[in-house]
Amino acid sequence: MCRIFGHFDAQVTQHELRTVAAVQRHGGPDAQTFATGPGWALGNNRLAVMDPSGGSQPYRLGEHVTIVFNGEIYNHAELRTRLAPLGHRFADTCDGSVLPALYAEFGRDFTEHLDGMYSVAVVDLRAEPTLLLAGDESGMKPLYYHWDERTRQLRFASELPALLAFPGVPAAVWEPGLDEYLSTKTPFGEQTMFEGIRVLPPATTLTVSRSQGLRTVRRRPLAGAECPTGPAEAADRVRELLRTETARLVRADVPVSVITSGGLDSSLVSALAARAVPDLHSFNIAYTGEWPHDERHFAREAALRNGTRHHQVEIDPADFPDLLPQVVWHLGQPNADPITLSTYALFGAVREAGFRVALTGDAADELFGGYDRIRTAVEAPEGGDWVSAYVDSLAAVPRALRRNLYAPEYRDLVRARGSAADRIARDLAASRTRRLETITEFETGSRMPAYHLRRVDHLSMAASVEVRLPFCQPSLVRYAKALPDELKVSGGRGKRTLYGAASGLLPDAVLSRPKQPFTLPIAAMLVPGTALYGYARDLLAPARLRRRGMLDPAAVDGLFAEQATRPSERAALALWSLLVHELWLEQFMPALGSAAGPAALAEPERAA
Repeated sequence: MCRIFGHFDAQVTQHELRTVAAVQRHGGPDAQTFATGPGWALGNNRLAVMDPSGGSQPYRLGEHVTIVFNGEIYNHAELRTRLAPLGHRFADTCDGSVLPALYAEFGRDFTEHLDGMYSVAVVDLRAEPTLLLAGDESGMKPLYYHWDERTRQLRFASELPALLAFPGVPAAVWEPGLDEYLSTKTPFGEQTMFEGIRVLPPATTLTVSRSQGLRTVRRRPLAGAECPTGPAEAADRVRELLRTETARLVRADVPVSVITSGGLDSSLVSALAARAVPDLHSFNIAYTGEWPHDERHFAREAALRNGTRHHQVEIDPADFPDLLPQVVWHLGQPNADPITLSTYALFGAVREAGFRVALTGDAADELFGGYDRIRTAVEAPEGGDWVSAYVDSLAAVPRALRRNLYAPEYRDLVRARGSAADRIARDLAASRTRRLETITEFETGSRMPAYHLRRVDHLSMAASVEVRLPFCQPSLVRYAKALPDELKVSGGRGKRTLYGAASGLLPDAVLSRPKQPFTLPIAAMLVPGTALYGYARDLLAPARLRRRGMLDPAAVDGLFAEQATRPSERAALALWSLLVHELWLEQFMPALGSAAGPAALAEPERAA
């Protein structure tokens, strides 16, 4: 697992490359290396997980092909066995060392043979100089880039603050970003909150050359696999697939742990991982004091049943104002889910306990229909408008409220342009596939990479921890997509097959508990008298909002008054979302539209 960066045809000094590497060093503290040539550079920050004494990057294929890589290739041993008889030799047993041989045999189609999570950059000088960037099918390892059409220059990095450290990459606000963010909790698709900065979509290969410019090709999506239609057979098959993938993903040359939230998905992964790893350690996050939706007792029961050595991580809400700036900086753009703060603190504790790898249960809800919004949409009457309620459930701030929060000029901009919610609603309504299939493709192809996987990647790697996701493995993705609808959502319940797969492996308390959001109890924590409320009040002061020009200070004040007198999830999440957005502006663009200065790129000090 690493961080990567580089450029094509830009003018970048070695000092500037070292600066970029330094900004994302937390994601690869074990080595910082780069290679340069006329008109190109590739760099790598290494987090040593496989073959710590090997794995030196950049990789080379002769004198004319250079490769850097971020991620894990789980089938590297099988690939090495296939490639060795063709005359290829390998310097070590690190997973990335198969890439030069694979590229030699298959060229730009080499990704078709990779099973894992990855972003890869290749400079090929054998004919016309070309840069190739490629990402995995689910978007587990993000890659951000800035393409200057006028100068035909491209710069890229694994993290947004690192990309902004390149000379020539402007930190300018993408004007529609605030509405996009409040509509969907973070921008979906390729666009980021920065004008001119994009993120490589899942299953996409991008190439840049002088004659062709920039081109992107979306590779074949993961198609559904043939599956039995009976509930018992489907549950058995999912359990076997998850057992196989978990056993593969716990293989590492450093200690491996699991995250156990106390819910079905992470508890099931923990149960299967515990069968493959003796003396497995599990981690759960909770908060000092008494709060709604505390899951620690469910996590403890699962840990006792699985026989793991359990770590209860606890953070004090009084520390939230110190943690939030670090969270926002590492994400590089706003994400409105309050769980970001918990995620950051949790992985910090995992690393402090000596672990570099953690398995999680992320992506199960998207694949198996676990969210309440999915169940509600699927079970809505035929011919009715299920789309509007579903799209509004994605928002940090409901449509009616967010329009009232905008300053007049910004409201006019949104009205003229249309919102992300409008475009999503049109696309969903126009789909000709089954309703659940339509929703699943949107959840896994659009929402999950942007909102979920980037959050997990950035906040785990902030602590130099590699997260592995069994539910994102191709075998499980294909099988889940092919399951009949009724084996995922029916009778007012989602994840039916997954519950069947977990039967007998988890405590009844975990299997029978009602689903609840894995997030901060924000409505209870953001009230007068708390450190978080005072912090939000200061950051969202009327004078500051007037200077920004996007929000109506009186409307935001009204939201504070509502939360103070009648605390609710609606008002609390809206205030949280605005606070995160303001923190992002403060760190990256103290004055709207201005270039980011050095202070904008400096990582905030980690709280003790």
